[in-house]
Amino acid sequence: MFNLDALKRNSRRAAAFGALAFGAIAFSSGASAAPLPLFPFLLTPPAPSAPPPVQAAPSEDEDTVAELPARLKRQVVSYARREAPGTIIIDTPNTYLYYVLGGGQAIRYGIGVGRDGFTWSGVQSVTKKAEWPDWTPPPEMIARQPYLPRHMAGGPGNPLGARAMYLGGTVYRIHGTNAPGTIGTHVSSGCIRLTNEDVTDLYSRVNVGTKVIILPMDRRADNADGRRG
Repeated sequence: MFNLDALKRNSRRAAAFGALAFGAIAFSSGASAAPLPLFPFLLTPPAPSAPPPVQAAPSEDEDTVAELPARLKRQVVSYARREAPGTIIIDTPNTYLYYVLGGGQAIRYGIGVGRDGFTWSGVQSVTKKAEWPDWTPPPEMIARQPYLPRHMAGGPGNPLGARAMYLGGTVYRIHGTNAPGTIGTHVSSGCIRLTNEDVTDLYSRVNVGTKVIILPMDRRADNADGRRG
């Protein structure tokens, strides 16, 4: 007798086996490409992308040079004092250095001079010149500021800057500075400072033996007759 129930059971088994075989074939054919998700209906959220790199804004202090006021910039001016060409005049109260050209003219540079209690005056001469000079603070400066180095090799970080001209047998110099913002102020321990650009220009004009006149605080270098201003 034909058994209908047995036939139905065999049909279901065959269908199940066929589905399993098809799934195995599909899995083996796709395995070389990419594994299929176990639960495709659960979608994995996309990984967040890294934020674009932020470019730092350039520093305002990078590769900048302090801008001098117009009056302190190097310039040729009328100059009526009767000094020989090549003479240097230090106008302490007005923070100017004049290099006399003759014919009623001079080159005027802005300078930094001695702070209160450290100004001086007199006549000296340039006894030595040096490019990128070493700095050895004198004993009296060490006594006032014991934290100072005992010696510093020449270079851009050296307080004497690019050039130095030594004045007689004193501890004072006309020199450059790595702090151009101090030009036009009373800030030093008695030395005369210019920007590195200006001191390099002056250095090229000055010879050993050049006469240097340092005026006191109560004298102005632009008085033709040298009287008190």
